Amino acid sequence: MKILVGIDGSASSMHAAKYASQLASELDDNVVITLISVHDDTALRKFRRYVPKGVIHDYLRELCENDLKRSKKYLDKQNIRHDIMLEFGQPVERILTASRQGAYDLIVLGSKGRSIFNDLLLGSVAMRVASSSAIPVTLVK
Repeated sequence: MKILVGIDGSASSMHAAKYASQLASELDDNVVITLISVHDDTALRKFRRYVPKGVIHDYLRELCENDLKRSKKYLDKQNIRHDIMLEFGQPVERILTASRQGAYDLIVLGSKGRSIFNDLLLGSVAMRVASSSAIPVTLVK
């Protein structure tokens, strides 16, 4: 079984990682967890011409890596086999694309992320992924 876990650095996403870890340990040794962190680069695209090449990419990669630290450390401590994926772009699109391309069996997301204002206006990333995904999605509080 392949599980894709969305991580945004929030407490809720940490709960999602813990849930996936528990699920993996209850199932079998063939479970692989992928922690995915997506940062939206839409607003930063306009600045690419004003900064040295690669600066924005490095900045977003660093944000993703910081978001993943706690979850990765937790899975390492639990001896759960996992890998990480860093993506840039619109979070809903990138998570759905990754789930299709990676042939995942399940997506696990925290029910509340780091962007409360956007959630009120557009609906949360978790809810939009859940309503658009072709595979099961588990939302964790």
